[in-house]
Amino acid sequence: MFSTCLTCLILLSVFFSLLSGTAPEAGGAILEGAQGAVSFSIGLTGSLCFYCALLELTERCGLSRALARVLQPVLRRLFPQSSGDGEVLQALSENFGANLLGLGNAATPAGIRAVRGMARLGERGEQEMSLLVVLNTASLQILPGTAAALRAAEGAASPFDIMPAVWISSALSVSAGLCAAALMRRLWR
Repeated sequence: MFSTCLTCLILLSVFFSLLSGTAPEAGGAILEGAQGAVSFSIGLTGSLCFYCALLELTERCGLSRALARVLQPVLRRLFPQSSGDGEVLQALSENFGANLLGLGNAATPAGIRAVRGMARLGERGEQEMSLLVVLNTASLQILPGTAAALRAAEGAASPFDIMPAVWISSALSVSAGLCAAALMRRLWR
């Protein structure tokens, strides 16, 4: 569906640029945009590789296990059905630890492992899967790694100066997500 809409939009754009006589300008803009996208992607890829390596380093030196121990009381309360499975609890801890550090892409594999473990619980795990999706979407962040990488790639003088705004907005989004999930759980019954 999306590819069909995108194809139609591109064909309409080409048609109207030919009709209006602005095809050379449109071609130049397309090439300039493609060049900007490639350079932006290369800059962002370097930052993401650094943060993924940082996550791997925290796992190897035991910092992620320490963070998991700190997070486990909260995760046991949020995910009571899944917390009985140590593998799921470890995956949840890794997922939330990566999200706290703003490493959303690095959190995905641990989130997938957690969901697979929750799926083994059957119907009991469905509500917890939904809650995990809500919390991953809201993503409480202490260190906004990906956002800072995006800002640095665009030439920001101080990429981490957004930290107070990120703390407030992520805390509010997680609170709103938890409230919405609790409300939906009550209404669904």
